[in-house]
Amino acid sequence: MIEPIKRGARGSAVEDIQKRLLTLGYDLGPTGVDGVFLGATWEAVLGFQSEQSLSEDGEVGPETWAALVDATFKLGDRLLYLRFPYFHGRDVRVLQGALNALGFACGQPDGIFGAYTERAVREFQSNVAQADDGIVGTDTVRAIERLHHVWQDKDPTAPVALRVAAARAAGILTRMPVALCGLDDEGRAIAERVANVALATEPEARVAVCDADLAGASVLVHIGCDVSGDTHQTLPRVSMDVLEDDTLEPRLLTALSAVPRSRRVVIDVGSELLGEDAANQRIAVRLLDALCSALSRGSDLW
Repeated sequence: MIEPIKRGARGSAVEDIQKRLLTLGYDLGPTGVDGVFLGATWEAVLGFQSEQSLSEDGEVGPETWAALVDATFKLGDRLLYLRFPYFHGRDVRVLQGALNALGFACGQPDGIFGAYTERAVREFQSNVAQADDGIVGTDTVRAIERLHHVWQDKDPTAPVALRVAAARAAGILTRMPVALCGLDDEGRAIAERVANVALATEPEARVAVCDADLAGASVLVHIGCDVSGDTHQTLPRVSMDVLEDDTLEPRLLTALSAVPRSRRVVIDVGSELLGEDAANQRIAVRLLDALCSALSRGSDLW
């Protein structure tokens, strides 16, 4: 949406606005969804803006439109996972309330998919025998919906205690500067995802993506899709063969400790693991978890 939609406007964009307002329970009068921005539709927009603490100008500009979209997302409409900027909206708030009621604490439902929500999702996934990747896709949504009789109409604010993810010791990222270097386009894309999740987990994380050695970095991680013929043959190398491999952390720690005072390593992601958004996010989450675990354990040794 580029130009604000104003009173008197007509067309499909107005119909979209009206459908969203109806979903939220606003009364559009006898004409309903007619593609005309007048009367009850204009009053509904004013009411929505008032409830959302937006400027009450009766126009649907970028801010009002974004709030309308956020307010009408249903759980399952989109893939949810930890990233920065955070996913936010009604679907996230429903997810948080369900997780709290089911006993997986993610804090006060605020509609923002942050680090605590990710941790609660991963705990829930493990509890229902799913891969605990923190990604709310079709399988996780179905598992939550199958339990709707447990969480529906329950207090979404209990429990609200916040718990830091034990699997990702994010504090280490504030103490130890880490540089991520992509050896190819795929590797750089994964490196950017790893850095993004790190910052979403801990805003003060000292993680950066670079094209070469980064001065001041305590750890330099080279990431590539197929690094068999790269120019970093002298560096320790770790292959990610399968995401479920529990040996990634100790192998990464071994590689980082192999060369005294160097702490440089090459990660071979492997093209068979790469895929669409969800697959690449799983790689980034898995790699960040392994890196944080290895650095936390290694900090007592280095």
